[in-house]
Amino acid sequence: MPTRIAPTCIALIVAGGSGQRFGAERPKQYLDLAGKPVLRRTVEAFLRHPQVGGVRVVIDPAWRDAYDAAVAGLGLPDPVAGGPSRQESVRNGLEALAAGAPDLVLIHDAARPLIDEATIGAVIAALDDQPGAIAAVPVADTLKRANDGTIGATVDREGLWRAQTPQGFRFPAILQAHRAAAGLSLTDDAAVAERAGLAVALVPSKEDNFKVTTPDDLTRATRAIMSNLWDVRTGSGFDVHRFTDGDFVTLCGLRVPHSHGLEGHSDADVGLHALTDAILGALAAGDIGSHFPPTDPRWRGADSAKFLRHAADLVAERGGVIAHADVTIICERPKVGPHRAAMAERIAEILGIEVGRVSVKATTTEQLGFTGRREGIAAQAVATVRLPG
Repeated sequence: MPTRIAPTCIALIVAGGSGQRFGAERPKQYLDLAGKPVLRRTVEAFLRHPQVGGVRVVIDPAWRDAYDAAVAGLGLPDPVAGGPSRQESVRNGLEALAAGAPDLVLIHDAARPLIDEATIGAVIAALDDQPGAIAAVPVADTLKRANDGTIGATVDREGLWRAQTPQGFRFPAILQAHRAAAGLSLTDDAAVAERAGLAVALVPSKEDNFKVTTPDDLTRATRAIMSNLWDVRTGSGFDVHRFTDGDFVTLCGLRVPHSHGLEGHSDADVGLHALTDAILGALAAGDIGSHFPPTDPRWRGADSAKFLRHAADLVAERGGVIAHADVTIICERPKVGPHRAAMAERIAEILGIEVGRVSVKATTTEQLGFTGRREGIAAQAVATVRLPG
């Protein structure tokens, strides 16, 4: 019996909206949600799914810099420029996929970051029997039709569902349906499919798969994520480097002028090295030397931000977040105080977390020991991470 070949499936994430109803300085898909941009959480949900072969995102080109920052390191293809309406944005995305012509496409709102693996899989499975399928939730509340601010009628909720995304389709059919609906104003892709005469299955979804539309929605989504991250861990790290010839030292990602440099295989950034070890310790994932051996010539003179980013990526791969990072620099000179705020901002940037979750401090040993004799610099760090229980 011949082996059945699995259909190719691409997720098309629609992130072209301006988020005017939200009222923030930037579109809601680029806002922070428990340590990651909303868009990144959405994209990662589909990248993790074993039946999804790739992700393409439709954006407003005016926010390209925000998009690049949100999906950095995920290896996505170039985004597609959206149109003035969601319907046009989706059609642009489908046209961009036409060259590769996947068998199936899942169209999903960027502002639904809590989509789960089971729902994605159920929508894909429904496409075995139907040309279209959407995630949806049965209406449970009694519905009222308004009439000038009062109840005009009670609406029978029997058979009513609230449409969500992803909305999945066999690719050639939905592309043709969208082309035929150009210039119309339809509320979702299922409506486009219905107009073309395509049957669309209803797949039971979850209440958590709601769309982030208001600040209260963002708070609700944050609580939902954090409630699942109850495995709280703390790790510590320590590092030291001796002074050598030079005219600057690298501390917490910043180049600080000094009468000496620091000796080390990489850039000898004691602050980032200690913090990297702290995060790895919280994960029980070894130490910095096991991930970046000092005998490996690839890391000679390397920017230690790469090491810290790697540790943060390991947290993300396990579905966790970095809750707090605390670094203490121990030295007589150079003075750290003038640079503390910039150091905290740089660490927050590398980790992809709010600067309010980063602390940088400095102290001396009252001229005792090797740091007191100004022979080198030491650093210790503590990191707290939250992982799924």
